[in-house]
Amino acid sequence: MSNETKPIPTLTEEELDWLNVVRKKVGQLRYGSVQITVHDGRVTQVESNEKTRFVHRSKEE
Repeated sequence: MSNETKPIPTLTEEELDWLNVVRKKVGQLRYGSVQITVHDGRVTQVESNEKTRFVHRSKEE
């Protein structure tokens, strides 16, 4: 096992843009998902889907 550290790749402005969008969408969700669409190796779309959950109680409670 090697203890070598790999250099952190420099991100392009385009990569920083979509990463910030993903961070924002994930940060705004309580329950749900974030989907990233890629075409030809490049991110072209970021979607978020939020779910609202309800707790149902039985009538016997």
